[in-house]
Amino acid sequence: MRCATYEVAQVLERNQDHLQAYCYTSWQHRTLHAIRKCRTLALGGHIDRCNNPDCNTLHLSYNSCRNRHCPKCQGHQKEQWIRAREAELLPVPYFHVVFTLPQELNRLCLYMPKPLYNILFKVAWQVIHDFGNNPKFLGARSGMIAVLHTWGQNLSLHPHLHCIVPGGGLTPSGRWKPVKHRGKYLFPVKAMSKVFRARFVSQLRKEPNLEMLSGFYNSLFKKPWVVYCKRPFLGPEQVIEYLGRYTHKIAISNHRIQDVGNGSVTFSMKDYRHGGKRSSMCLPDAEFIRRFALHILPKGFVRIRHYGMLSSYHKRQNLAELKKTLDPVRLKEKPPLLHNICPKCRQGHLITITTFTARGPPKYWIDQLHTPQ
Repeated sequence: MRCATYEVAQVLERNQDHLQAYCYTSWQHRTLHAIRKCRTLALGGHIDRCNNPDCNTLHLSYNSCRNRHCPKCQGHQKEQWIRAREAELLPVPYFHVVFTLPQELNRLCLYMPKPLYNILFKVAWQVIHDFGNNPKFLGARSGMIAVLHTWGQNLSLHPHLHCIVPGGGLTPSGRWKPVKHRGKYLFPVKAMSKVFRARFVSQLRKEPNLEMLSGFYNSLFKKPWVVYCKRPFLGPEQVIEYLGRYTHKIAISNHRIQDVGNGSVTFSMKDYRHGGKRSSMCLPDAEFIRRFALHILPKGFVRIRHYGMLSSYHKRQNLAELKKTLDPVRLKEKPPLLHNICPKCRQGHLITITTFTARGPPKYWIDQLHTPQ
């Protein structure tokens, strides 16, 4: 992939003295400063040597911030996570289900993100679990991988949960039971939407730190909530491609930024109200940073969760046995990950031989780096 022309870090750097004014919490402020310093001298760095005897090249690298909201720190983690999920794929249809919160809850999500998003995960799994257990629809224990996204294409607050649900489940005897209609249909969306709305509001009423007027809860029932279920993926490759797109995604990637001049940021976006038409949006620095900070999750919050037969506990118990009774999943062989591979010879591994602080590498190593290998 080509390098991005502009970066979020550039916008943060030129506004570093005002970042706190655009944040709602100290954690958002700390995160923005980490992204600003990522892969710069401010975080220090390290010098690596290629262990290939025919290469033996020295490489200087600045440290990454390793923050999950950073546009430059997601690639390697994403690839490692995806390859771990490849080994767990079953030769069954998978469905993409999306649970979306109405905009009436945006203010609560802004000031109480952790409890609201935890309720979203909890209720979404309750809906999938109970519809799966219902003999009318499936009559087996289902599973789910859920990924929280909080943004729209224009960086506004738009909390929704992307879920991958296998087209079937495990019976009490441990046998696989596929969904009805030859795997082309999961559960009725309108019924799921009503149950999702009722259970979410019920959980909201139980929240100890939240006291709202009854009229607010009644307003949440005035229109249907959005639960969307796409047609099943065409095969395991499509499931993996989807995982790569959504799991470690952040509010905006550097490649979407088109210009950062004149104290504003111009970025590309899809207008889904007009069939996904491509367009551009220009925001002043202050508004761009404010919107970006909206999507910084609370410290320690888990945004990718596994449930049911896809949870760690049940995978250890049942997945290996289940694979023996089903046809094996055949995926195209992928090249090895290039993380920690020498960029010059593409063969040797990089071995760290020294580290340095924000003061920079010692003069001895600078001379070594400039000496022809």
